[in-house]
Amino acid sequence: MLEKRTIFGTILINLGTKSVITPVYFYKTSLGNEPVREWLKEFNQEDKKTIGDDLQTVQIGWKAGLIREPLVKCLGHGLFELRSSLPSHRIARLFFCTDENQIVLLHGFIKKTQKTPVAELVLAQDRQDTLKVKR
Repeated sequence: MLEKRTIFGTILINLGTKSVITPVYFYKTSLGNEPVREWLKEFNQEDKKTIGDDLQTVQIGWKAGLIREPLVKCLGHGLFELRSSLPSHRIARLFFCTDENQIVLLHGFIKKTQKTPVAELVLAQDRQDTLKVKR
């Protein structure tokens, strides 16, 4: 039994013989770069931990259908936005999609305005479309 404290309360998960934790992968460009991994390296330890904790909450609760706003927002067409309020008083956004029962991290950025910049969303959508073509 795994116990995970989340913003939704404590989730008790019986791992049994089948894992309920959804694996997470980084989107990889045609040159082999992992833009989200590189972006995450720019953060201090506290901010990295916050994003990591939020992502772990998604991993644990995704298959059980426990993930919803305010932590994750569905943007439509299989694209989702992880919303992290960082200890450094900034707001991080991490776009992801699901592909064959796994989470793929597509793009991350620091939110500076109330509205998500169109260029950030288009970049995530383009990367998501690249995944669909590879299948």
